[in-house]
Amino acid sequence: MADDQPKNDYKDTLFLPATEFPMRGGLPKKEPQILKRWDEMGLYGKLREDAKGRTPYVLHDGPPYANGHLHLGTALNKTIKDLIVRTRQMAGFDANYVPGWDCHGLPIEWKVEEAFRGKGRKKEDVPPSEFRTECRAYAAKWIDIQREEFRRLGVEGDWQNPYKTMDFGTEAAIVAEFLTFAEKGLVYRGSKPIMWSPVEQTALAEAEIEYHDHQSTTIWVRFPFVDAPAGLEGADVVIWTTTPWTIPANRAVCYGEGLGYGLYEVESVRDDLDFAPFAKPGDRLILADALHEDVFAAAFVSGFKRLSDVAPSQLAGTKLKHPLAGHADAYGFEVHMLPGDHVTDEAGTGFVHTAPSHGQEDYFAWLAAGLPLDAIPYTVGPDGAYTDEAPGFEGRKIFRTDGKKAGKDGDANPEVIKALTEHGSLLARGRLTHSYPHSWRSKAPVLFRNTPQWFIRVGEGEGSLREVALGAIEDTEFYPPSGRNRLRGMVETRPDWLVSRQRAWGVPITLFVDAKGEPLVDQAVNKRIIEAVREGGADAWFGTPAEDFLGGSYDASQYEKVNDILDVWFDSGCTHAFTLEARDDLTWPADLYMEGSDQHRGWFQSSLLEGCGTRGRAPYKAVFTHGFVMDDKGRKMSKSLGNVVGPDEITNKYGADILRIWVASSDVQEDIRVGDEILSSAVDAYRKVRNTLRYLLSALDGYDAKEAVSASEMPELERYILHRLHEVDARVRKGFEDYNFKASWRALSEFAIQDLSAFYFDVRKDCLYCDAPDNVKRRSTRTVMAQLLETMVRLLAPVCPFTAEEVYDHFPEGLGERKPSVHLLQFSELPESYRDEALAERWTKLRGIRRVVTGAIEERRNEKEIRGSLDAATGLYIDDAELAELAKDQDWAELAITSQAMLGPSPAADSAFRLAEQPGVAVIISRAEGDKCGRCWRILPEVPEEGALCLRCKEATGA
Repeated sequence: MADDQPKNDYKDTLFLPATEFPMRGGLPKKEPQILKRWDEMGLYGKLREDAKGRTPYVLHDGPPYANGHLHLGTALNKTIKDLIVRTRQMAGFDANYVPGWDCHGLPIEWKVEEAFRGKGRKKEDVPPSEFRTECRAYAAKWIDIQREEFRRLGVEGDWQNPYKTMDFGTEAAIVAEFLTFAEKGLVYRGSKPIMWSPVEQTALAEAEIEYHDHQSTTIWVRFPFVDAPAGLEGADVVIWTTTPWTIPANRAVCYGEGLGYGLYEVESVRDDLDFAPFAKPGDRLILADALHEDVFAAAFVSGFKRLSDVAPSQLAGTKLKHPLAGHADAYGFEVHMLPGDHVTDEAGTGFVHTAPSHGQEDYFAWLAAGLPLDAIPYTVGPDGAYTDEAPGFEGRKIFRTDGKKAGKDGDANPEVIKALTEHGSLLARGRLTHSYPHSWRSKAPVLFRNTPQWFIRVGEGEGSLREVALGAIEDTEFYPPSGRNRLRGMVETRPDWLVSRQRAWGVPITLFVDAKGEPLVDQAVNKRIIEAVREGGADAWFGTPAEDFLGGSYDASQYEKVNDILDVWFDSGCTHAFTLEARDDLTWPADLYMEGSDQHRGWFQSSLLEGCGTRGRAPYKAVFTHGFVMDDKGRKMSKSLGNVVGPDEITNKYGADILRIWVASSDVQEDIRVGDEILSSAVDAYRKVRNTLRYLLSALDGYDAKEAVSASEMPELERYILHRLHEVDARVRKGFEDYNFKASWRALSEFAIQDLSAFYFDVRKDCLYCDAPDNVKRRSTRTVMAQLLETMVRLLAPVCPFTAEEVYDHFPEGLGERKPSVHLLQFSELPESYRDEALAERWTKLRGIRRVVTGAIEERRNEKEIRGSLDAATGLYIDDAELAELAKDQDWAELAITSQAMLGPSPAADSAFRLAEQPGVAVIISRAEGDKCGRCWRILPEVPEEGALCLRCKEATGA
């Protein structure tokens, strides 16, 4: 027998913990089994039944797109939503979650077009109804796939009855919402430059635009006067543009009324070049004084002189010749000089080339000058190619629209530059990399294009949609608060809402337009339209004769039937109408809308405008935004970088509860990083919390409520742990309430790991194993552990729903009657009497002393002077009188898990162990004297011989 083994085996007399709850989670295999069980028990229905009569809490789901597998950002989004819903449900609310999907729009159209092309059929050869049927089937397929992927994450909700924007009833509701705007006089058809994707051949809203670097050809172009003002004879006004292709659409040049201009003459050009500059000595140019040097550098001018000031008033009302005058026998019209508030001298020449067909500021400057709308040309067609209103350039494309080079520059710029050169109008050219708008779907650059489109008037001033929306923003709570300023800024400056798209798959713009371009507003007609769409979906609009809608009151030949579809943001902006209002188990407005921070320009805003336009307020009380998922180096995930992590990779390797811990432990209002090391931290935290719960289960083996002890009869340590439990429970629940899941998870996990596993369980292990079952201290320990288990499993359930369910399945029968699932419980309501601040302050100090003792023991173990803490005797020396008084009544052998301990007179020897963070406390560790008890293994003088029993163990065993 080894020297350190007891002579007698008293194992059977110990009260060792026991549980069938496994140490290892095995989550990837176990979680699907639990999901299946939830399905079989009908957990969602039980949750709804259990919550009947409670105050409702509604988080309205922003619809993901029904296209493709989930990415980690979508998984993050849905997990946060599930955390919110579960915490509200367990806080005593009826928190029903109804998921939904956005089903219309371009990405699905593209995939269906691609499928038809694979069968040798072009989109134009497919009947629209057949095409829409295929789009519907495609969306339905992905809804089924995504539903299971969301559920695998542990997201609970009404998955059997989600909302879908493509349901006939939903499409009818969207039509009804749009017609409400029309009846209010807020819908109009306007011809103005809108962002247009030539690759997708549709208009785009601001929410569908993202900005990427793009290399553009830049040009400086001369505009001669028709009749030059006195002193400016022979001079040219010079403009700069990054879009040479817009020159054929030029109709004006804008100047700044507050800028300083000068007349400059070129004296010499550089002669060290391999080419001849376009500028020539003797050229007379009008430029902004702040920019003349930049212009001359670009034009390779080596010498120049300033001849005179040019006052903006000299330019007012003058006319210029078009720089392409005479090209293809065209462009002989006069170009207007107009004042413009948007003109600055920060870049360019101080003059702005103005093509009202292709720029918002250009358009408004043109109209502000009182110039006619019908004089604005349609120079570019839907495919991004010049029309016959750009003579000499017909068919040339701004961007390529097909093939592998779709989105790259077409042949328009080179042809325009060539023509400018031939006409002597080009002064200089260059290249510039700058931020440029791209479609967020095709990733191809877009252009501004003048085309008739349908708009909802946002307006200005009292009673306008803008004013109502701004008021609603002030009445909304924002998490984080900065979201209010962001959304307000966007609404303050946004243009009218462009709602028309030139596609096939979506909700139609169900309007009839008269010869003047005015929409017909008739409630009887609208009612027939809505009913038809409810019965047959979008096809009903396209396939039903106009006469059936118009009835006998109107001559169909006098009306145009609109064939555009609605912007998908209008669809999703209406979700509150056909989900919150249409379902008896939800309420309007929602308590919360929660999406990524990009939705200030998307769903948050479209829902705001839709709700304010039809109901006079936002459809939400609060808005919560989360950040984006980045890799562990803070880079955006992309296939090219090879840093994409799919949610299925995490659930297959670690389990959904680990992914959920990653979410709950992150500051989700900022961008969130993920990587192997970060996930390993989540795994480590999970393992420690699981072991804490496992220990509670095992320590409560055979527990019976009859052994419970009231808090007033418990030892100080147990009352302190109950105080900490009450404190942590409040902190965790406050974090849940404030959507601060990081604070909640930190409080819960640190309590489990530091207060319980590393402290309380350590101290009370000896009591649990060795004291007699009827011992008050042991009964108190088990009573506290029962309360810990009951409370902690509830706090854990929203974050780790699978593990919490597994723990609940292993609850000892003695804890009382259980419900079918832990998720049918509410958070524990702990007695206020558990709180004892004075006791907590006392034990905080005692734990500080204990840290010095355990540090000293660890040092001796590292030096091989003792093998374990029970080999040790503790000598504790405290200089501080108040702290010494606090320590004197404690059993330091039990607290430090040593065999013996004594509180000695201060000061201690210099060789004593000390910690800087706990001044005034010194510890000397020596070997315990006596023999080892064969049952508890403490070394005590009272043990008569090695392996015999100490007095306590004799009493516990009746020996």
